[in-house]
Amino acid sequence: MSGWIWEYDGYDPAEQRLRESLCALGNGRFATRGALPECSADAVHYPGTYVAGCYNRLGSEVAGREVENEDMVNVPNWLPARFRPLGRRWLTPDNTTVLDHRQALHLDAGILARRTRYALPGGGELTVRQERLVHLGDPHLAALRTEFTAGDTPVELEVEVALDGGVRNTGVPRYLDLDGRHLASVHTGTHTGPGIVWLRCRTRTSDIGIGMASRLTTQTSTETGTETATRTGPGPVTGTGTDKGVGTNTDTDTDTDAGIGTGTGGDADGEIAVRHTASRAVQRFRLRLAPGAKATVDKIVALHTSRDPAISDPLDAALARVDRAPGFDELRASHHAAWDQLWRRADLDVPGEAGRILRLHLFHVLQTLSPHTAELDVGVPARGLHGEAYRGHVFWDELFVLPYLNLHFPEVSRALLLYRHRRLERARTAARDAGRRGAMYPWQSGSDGREETQQLHLNPNSGRWLPDHSHLQHHVGSAVAYNVWQYCQASGDVEFLHTKGAETMLQIARFWADAARHDDRIGRYRIAGVVGPDEYHDAYPDATEPGLVDNAYTNVTAAWVLARTGELISALPDPRRRELAERTGLDDSELDQWDDISHKLHVPFHQGVISQFEGYGDLAELDWPRYRERYGDIRRLDRILEAEGDTVNRYQASKQADVLMLGYLFSPPELHALFHRLGLPLDEDTWRRTVDHYLHRTSHGSTLSGLVHGWVLARARRAEAWDFVQEALRGDIADIQGGTTGEGIHLGAMAGTLDLVQRGLTGLETRDGALWLDPVPLPALSSYGFSVRYQNHWGVRFRLRHGKLEITVPDHTDGAPIDVRLPDRAFSLGPGETARLLLPPD
Repeated sequence: MSGWIWEYDGYDPAEQRLRESLCALGNGRFATRGALPECSADAVHYPGTYVAGCYNRLGSEVAGREVENEDMVNVPNWLPARFRPLGRRWLTPDNTTVLDHRQALHLDAGILARRTRYALPGGGELTVRQERLVHLGDPHLAALRTEFTAGDTPVELEVEVALDGGVRNTGVPRYLDLDGRHLASVHTGTHTGPGIVWLRCRTRTSDIGIGMASRLTTQTSTETGTETATRTGPGPVTGTGTDKGVGTNTDTDTDTDAGIGTGTGGDADGEIAVRHTASRAVQRFRLRLAPGAKATVDKIVALHTSRDPAISDPLDAALARVDRAPGFDELRASHHAAWDQLWRRADLDVPGEAGRILRLHLFHVLQTLSPHTAELDVGVPARGLHGEAYRGHVFWDELFVLPYLNLHFPEVSRALLLYRHRRLERARTAARDAGRRGAMYPWQSGSDGREETQQLHLNPNSGRWLPDHSHLQHHVGSAVAYNVWQYCQASGDVEFLHTKGAETMLQIARFWADAARHDDRIGRYRIAGVVGPDEYHDAYPDATEPGLVDNAYTNVTAAWVLARTGELISALPDPRRRELAERTGLDDSELDQWDDISHKLHVPFHQGVISQFEGYGDLAELDWPRYRERYGDIRRLDRILEAEGDTVNRYQASKQADVLMLGYLFSPPELHALFHRLGLPLDEDTWRRTVDHYLHRTSHGSTLSGLVHGWVLARARRAEAWDFVQEALRGDIADIQGGTTGEGIHLGAMAGTLDLVQRGLTGLETRDGALWLDPVPLPALSSYGFSVRYQNHWGVRFRLRHGKLEITVPDHTDGAPIDVRLPDRAFSLGPGETARLLLPPD
């Protein structure tokens, strides 16, 4: 691996799903997995293309119950490009000898390249080179170039390219009992333009129209490259589109894999013949290659949906776009230029292996949430646009993603917060249905903001379908409020804060105030019926109803929301405050109630540490050595115990950071101030004991866990922090969760590692109109640099070098000087100025 190339050498079927996720290409509007174009979906390969915000809802019968799930749709596959010697079967690395294989993801240019050398049946060799892009400049275009080179003997090839509408959502094995047939009304046809075919369809219940068009060109050359010819154009149409819905992923051709006949390719070298099956638009042609000769096949594809603005019909838009699209070379150049611009805005310079991994993480964050996302009504899909795990739903992962985006792409952060604001009324409806005031945001969100958390989930260890109570994670509302506040502090977007931001925070605060109940016995407010970030604990042992009382993370963040929202509303300009009060029915007595609750919410303690929830200290201790010895990997301890007929609810055992999440969200001064406001003791010794307590009782069943622990330990126990940082960095590339990366990347963890470098180790905060810094560099990450956009200042540069911190404000920046505050000093930096600071020793 070089600093800008992520490379795999050799073909390994067991690693294909992982590689497909990590080599996916996207532009913020759609993404395609890094599958080999000659391979269909099966147990090894899974080509998938996903459009941001394209969901469909289906019912399924599971364990004798009818359940409903909304999924991000696997839209028609634009990749198919297969080939074979005449009279032989289609070549794939699974049925043909592979002499060598290399796949390289070029991060700087956003290009996926592969080179495979096949040993041909009957003798001879064929080298296949491909380059693929999902265009960053024009977010509706993708392109695939395939070069075939003959070895020392001549080769006559039959090549088939297609648009395949016969796809289903089958990328996650544990979802296979659910209905995955999301596409219907598939039609295919041929356009009047040279080499252009099309496919259109709709989603079955959400009725989203999808239009896809492909333009094919071929070019052959001699071994010396002195003679070239290009032939384009459709051959005879041998089939028609249908309105019967979709079929399966298999081709219905009688000669598909029979190894006989020559198919339906044109008679002339490069002449394209077209035919349409029930769900596929197919183009076939023959290539006659002399020894050492090369042929190039370019496939340019356009994709539109009916959710796109400023179009009347997605198919018409796709046809018009592909017809006027330039050739592959020009597309590649403009695509590379767009990536250059993006990389400049996301400047990150970290040396060594950590830097290479961070660059890969940044690449996938930007492919999922690019500036094009600012034009869309979408949230943060927890698994990116890279696979079907979590059904493409939006959880709380923006809590880990937006802090990075706020300081580089604030327009994207704003759009993601608008996704939440547009669903505020749905959240208010959910709260009313639960007998609460305010807004209760769903744990899992999709198209319209209703609760999408599954009613049942499958434990693969036991094969049992179990009730899912994770919808009780109401702390997602606090994450939304926190993100609103952090975005506005970093961007200076006062207009958003005083309007949509204030309205969102108000309704979340109102929910928490209504959920809190005063307990006269202890003189404090309590919140019941919740589940914390841990997720393992969803009920008390032997309880008949789910839910816990006084989850510490939930209560402390609720107190923060109530306090911060009250301060915000009090500071609003009088006209805006009056408008907000008239619209929402807010009065001073309600603000007084919020203030009282924010001072008196109960946070339980046991044995001198913060309790994860009330009664946590009474739970049994788990025999951790025994379970590690017996099972090895116990990250999913909940599944192990359930398969044994036990439950993790009985034990002091956590899946991931819960209480320690407080140390992730709030700097030490902020966290101490929060507990001081609550009238509770939290000195450094208490926090260290709390960190130690949960560090030994967490199985790290989430990729976010290592990130949070590394962040917290960087300040509490620095000698141990690097191990957790490494786990966070390796989470997806090493697939440490045991096969989950192949179902989609973990976007929150990837973005979180970037933010760890950007904010965690520098102590960078944006609050009270200043940049706050409190660096705690780790020995393995003691020298690095990055730039941020802070309010109106573009490209503020930070460079950490072995105990020295350099801050530069570029001279082209407009605006007032930046106030910078460290624990022991404060100063201002104007445009063109640099400060060089010697940091105190550890």
